[in-house]
Amino acid sequence: MLDKLSRQERLQLMRFICSFAWADLQVREQERAFVRKMILRLQLDEEEAKQVRSWLEVPPAADDLDPMKIPRAHRQLFLAAAREMISSDGEIGEEERESLSLLEQLTR
Repeated sequence: MLDKLSRQERLQLMRFICSFAWADLQVREQERAFVRKMILRLQLDEEEAKQVRSWLEVPPAADDLDPMKIPRAHRQLFLAAAREMISSDGEIGEEERESLSLLEQLTR
């Protein structure tokens, strides 16, 4: 399914993933590892990968995270990736749980 995403959709997915890494206001090494794995899985080029890595230093702008702009066909994929991100460090904090719940509600 990941191979069906356009370049723009791959970056949109990574914006959401990185925003979930920031949900508890700190990006842990396990979350960074998950992002590195996703960069490879999505076959991002060097420019795209650099952009994604920058979102681990400074969170993506909230204006770029409109769940209503996620194509309907890809919403379950985005939710699954968000779930995978928040569980990547072995603990799910209240902020992460709330962010995921909000995303689920907004993408129904």
